[in-house]
Amino acid sequence: MKKFVSILLTVVMAMGLVACSSNSSTGSSSQQESSNSSSDKKYTVGICQLVQHEALDAATKGFKDELNKELGEGTVTFDEQNAQGDSATCSTIINGFVSNNVDLILANATPALQAAQAGTSEIPVLGTSVTEYGVALGIKDFDGLVGNNISGTSDLAPLDQQAAMLKELFPDKKKVGLVYCTAEANSQYQVDTVKKELEKLGYTCKLYGFSDSNDLSSVGKTAADESDVIYVPTDNTVASNASILDNICRPAKVPVIAGEEGVCSKCGVATLSINYYDLGVATGKMAAKILTGESKVEEMKIEYAPKFTKKYNKDICKDLGVEIPDDYVAIEK
Repeated sequence: MKKFVSILLTVVMAMGLVACSSNSSTGSSSQQESSNSSSDKKYTVGICQLVQHEALDAATKGFKDELNKELGEGTVTFDEQNAQGDSATCSTIINGFVSNNVDLILANATPALQAAQAGTSEIPVLGTSVTEYGVALGIKDFDGLVGNNISGTSDLAPLDQQAAMLKELFPDKKKVGLVYCTAEANSQYQVDTVKKELEKLGYTCKLYGFSDSNDLSSVGKTAADESDVIYVPTDNTVASNASILDNICRPAKVPVIAGEEGVCSKCGVATLSINYYDLGVATGKMAAKILTGESKVEEMKIEYAPKFTKKYNKDICKDLGVEIPDDYVAIEK
């Protein structure tokens, strides 16, 4: 009898060990499936770009390339839409993203960012190609942290150095016309700041604002007639219509200093500019951290371009007889 009980106990213990092993294996399998599920997560990112031109296009490409690099090809589906320069269309695009409950929104340029601010307080929003976030979002005494669902990267170049560039190239000129779109808050900020810097350097300055691309030709002609040099900021409307300004200023022999490389490549003689592709890459790195949960958007400060380069337009400088110092880099076309 004792022998039978001993055998029975042995069998029961063996069955228990098998069950434990089975449970352990099942748990391990579940953990593996959970791990695979986490690593295989898919994301949808909405991209609202104000208008098509070289700078914004480069920022969008850098963003997409970096996000694919960080998270893996095929992990992110991009819903990329262009507002064709219309702020109202930005709002329509953003509202569509909100309805579709995308995981993150890239707002490329100030009107796109403003539309995103109005459209959602829940979905993470990253801006890029935005000059001054405090101005764009109506934040007084902005310290670099928006503090809600918005962060991003800024394309602000040192405006005092842009003014110094104008002085370096045209020390004997007297009158500077500043041409910009009045519908873009960040353009207003730039020309107001540069105007003060130029006046410190002894120039007489006048602002020439236009409301949309239909007014650029007439305003540009007036500015060229009344100015020795023209300055244009990082302005999306100018960037999309830079050939209009070139057709006015080059025949009139009036040089243009531009706020960024894309504009300079079409109508300017020189610029102190950032690399917009690199700016997009920096924004993509921020997006990857948000999507994976590594960082929270409300804790991320606005990031700025790490370097600026003096560049010049070889063809226009030659046409206007502008001498360029050796530390400038020719824009590649």
